[in-house]
Amino acid sequence: MYARKGYELIKDLANGEKGQLQLFNEDLFNQVVDQCTQHYLELQALIRKMQEESVDVRETRNADHYGALIHHLSLIRNKRCLMAYVHNRAEIIQSFAWKVGLELLELPVEVQEKLSPSEKNYFGKHSAALQSYMAEVGIDLNVDMVPPKDPYIKVRVLDDMGEGILLSDKTANLARHSMHFLKRTDAEQYIARGLMEELTG
Repeated sequence: MYARKGYELIKDLANGEKGQLQLFNEDLFNQVVDQCTQHYLELQALIRKMQEESVDVRETRNADHYGALIHHLSLIRNKRCLMAYVHNRAEIIQSFAWKVGLELLELPVEVQEKLSPSEKNYFGKHSAALQSYMAEVGIDLNVDMVPPKDPYIKVRVLDDMGEGILLSDKTANLARHSMHFLKRTDAEQYIARGLMEELTG
């Protein structure tokens, strides 16, 4: 069936949990690209045939015309499916910069494994653009996604991070299960990465 692979690619995307990234389906993605190439070649061949027969390509309605139309529409559909797949994944990848951090190494290993090489490159460039903008305006947009009531919060360390961790106003020994009273701006990056939890109440 024409454009069937594009449909399968979108179905693969839709089967995932919303906002969660699945492994990049490189095999199916490449099959859709190959199918686009095949449709393009078939379309060109039919148009050439009509031109060689001195048939008016715009006015004539014969088997070649409808064959070319089917290949053209299938090519457009597959391209739209490819763009939707890439765009949706790019939106999720962009959200990681806000939720987890601006460095690729800050992403959990299971997330990094799901990214294609071009997506890793995209995340790096997106993060670099954000960092450049934040440095220019002098504001860290990656903290305080919700306006804080208090600039300090109480946290518990969930994983041993070692001694002498440099924070904005001091160094700290962030041993596992230890509790600290830290600036929200210092703690949020660790909370986002699952290394700390905020204690409320």
